[in-house]
Amino acid sequence: MFDLPTETSEEKRLYRKFRKKLITEGFIMIQYSIYSRVCVNKKSATYLEQKLAKAAPENGQIQSLMLTEKQYNDMHFITGQPVKDVRNSAERTIIL
Repeated sequence: MFDLPTETSEEKRLYRKFRKKLITEGFIMIQYSIYSRVCVNKKSATYLEQKLAKAAPENGQIQSLMLTEKQYNDMHFITGQPVKDVRNSAERTIIL
């Protein structure tokens, strides 16, 4: 989750750069400014978190939350429909 300032052209550039980093690291947007990614274990998640910290702009707020697959799959939609995306699948085997 992140909330970055976008008032100046420099802040907008840093916002775009950070968002692009999320996407190149395999994150998918689940809501505006909320991105998720599946990691194989806690060690790889911690490593990814450290990589993002290095790419993070100095201003604004960026948070991370680690969930197990079971916890993530227990998410309920009160309104709206889930987006079917193979990158967000709980299946162990994905054939592209």
